[in-house]
Amino acid sequence: MCTLAIYFQVAPEWPVIIAANRDEFLDRPATDPAVLSDDPHIVGGKDLRAGGTWLGLNEYGVVAGLLNRRPSDNPRPDARSRGMLCLDALRRRSVAQAAEFAGNERVEDYNPFNLLMASREAAAVAYNRGSHIEVVSLKPGLHLLTNLDVNDFECPRISRAYSGFAAVGERPELLHDPVAMRSELSALLSDHSTQLDPRNGRPNSLCLHLGEYGTRSSSLIFLGRDGAVLHFFAPGPPCRTEFKAAIVPRSPRDRGVHGAK
Repeated sequence: MCTLAIYFQVAPEWPVIIAANRDEFLDRPATDPAVLSDDPHIVGGKDLRAGGTWLGLNEYGVVAGLLNRRPSDNPRPDARSRGMLCLDALRRRSVAQAAEFAGNERVEDYNPFNLLMASREAAAVAYNRGSHIEVVSLKPGLHLLTNLDVNDFECPRISRAYSGFAAVGERPELLHDPVAMRSELSALLSDHSTQLDPRNGRPNSLCLHLGEYGTRSSSLIFLGRDGAVLHFFAPGPPCRTEFKAAIVPRSPRDRGVHGAK
């Protein structure tokens, strides 16, 4: 996944709102959101080549999203799947537990990554910059994450898109209305502005179409203050693919288990 925006504790009724595009080679097999684990109950898209997920949520109200960082050297083909790390983080009951797990992983086992972990109460990003893993807590507000650090305006996607996402977050009539919010976020994720990335000279739009590589899917996740969960998925680029309701995790109450928040 290459672009993720999170409104963390911005909307009183929806403490977590996530909008994300997944960019990947078009021939890499994957599934739409499905059950990835029964105990704990985890749902998310599944990478059928290496296993794991790029974005998922669990029954305890934890969301995890994995974004690849740009490696300083050639990526190691024998490294553990970063999507498996994302899935492992979703086995935890809280952001604190997921962050502790990620921070204790061996940096040499993975190619560089950014791992977002969020719940209604907390949010953090684990950075594997290739030399060490650092976990940083996020304060309430809007945050954008790509293949650099969170809110790093060196990234053309962030510098181009941040004001648009911020404007949406400043409209109270949207923040309490997921249907209207879904429409606005879908439009932002569909942006085709071809601002070139000065690091490689390639197009860097949010919705990317580069022949064999591009935006494969989009996701919208809303975690409500009252425990509600809304999950929408577009199984293709959001510019031409409709978002539809996707599977959500069961509540711990559904099986008589009360998870930590």
